[in-house]
Amino acid sequence: MNWPMHGANPQYIYEKTNLEMPVDAIDFSANINPLGPPPILLKKWNDLFQTVHLYPDPFASRLKEKISNHYGIPSKQLLIGNGAAEIISLLGRILTGKKVLLLQPAFSEYEEVCRINNCDIYHHYLFAETGWELSPAKLEKDIRQVDAVFLCNPNNPTGIFYPKKLVEELLDICMQNDCSVILDEAFYDFVVGYEDMLPLLKNYPNLIILRSLTKMYSIPGIRLGYVLASEELIAQLQHLQTQWSINGIALKAGELLIEQEEFLKKTQSYIEEEKKKLFSFFKNEYFAYSNSAANYYLLKEPRLTDQKEFLTFLLNNGIIARHTYNYPSLEGSWLRFAIKSIEQNQRLRGVLTKWKQNHPSSL
Repeated sequence: MNWPMHGANPQYIYEKTNLEMPVDAIDFSANINPLGPPPILLKKWNDLFQTVHLYPDPFASRLKEKISNHYGIPSKQLLIGNGAAEIISLLGRILTGKKVLLLQPAFSEYEEVCRINNCDIYHHYLFAETGWELSPAKLEKDIRQVDAVFLCNPNNPTGIFYPKKLVEELLDICMQNDCSVILDEAFYDFVVGYEDMLPLLKNYPNLIILRSLTKMYSIPGIRLGYVLASEELIAQLQHLQTQWSINGIALKAGELLIEQEEFLKKTQSYIEEEKKKLFSFFKNEYFAYSNSAANYYLLKEPRLTDQKEFLTFLLNNGIIARHTYNYPSLEGSWLRFAIKSIEQNQRLRGVLTKWKQNHPSSL
């Protein structure tokens, strides 16, 4: 089956599976903050609307200044993008024809972009049996052959977070082999106790850090992200970026969002509390799950190798999970779920209980 490539837009997975979508279906496939956008956006929406008749700043100067001051990073090492997806696409153009290492499972868009740009793609597989453990030393042989490594941290789809010390080990090995590390931190702000990787930019010119405002601040319809790297690389990316790629409302919204520290802390607290309840339930009901540090997790019925039957049951009961058929090393053996509202998470637990009642013995 030609499965949909992404989460969200759940109508497509119902079309592919020839199932009727329940009216009250809940989409657990998109990893967006369940608390919704910060209230400041609604409060200031009329002010944001006033920008629609103006051309946006093609250099995103005010937002760059805000981010630069907030994180203590020179603005020349920063580029704003139309979501992290645009930045990944720009990086793909810089990597054209080069050799790239993907640590799998990983966000499928890395491979899509690399293939479009005729990269030679190498895979290093991480496995559930070892908790998706990553050993930089075991990567050294592969790193000698490539020009860049993609590392998603926390990983999408597992939610596993790799500590700063491990990232530094990887950077050291890559520096010795003239290899760049593209560190995708799209979900870093959901991680409680996150170790700041930005100071590493000073000592590692081979480090490229991607970040997204879409996930934490629940603005996928606006699209906003940024990249931090050496001045030279930022200049290259800016040269390739389409003019007017970021709309004026997104730029103004970004200026408000970068200051929402209390909202961020509230979100982290909520996500952690809901994960505790969910993971306790999964353990008691004998579901396998990933030890995620993010706002999503992998889940599976351990009695099934392929989760299609489980996925179909969930879809019929209005629970839309993200399949993993296009994640190398997972290939349908797990499902990914986002943390949702208290009521929606409770409904998920109810449907999972129903599954267990209908499948009490070996499958």
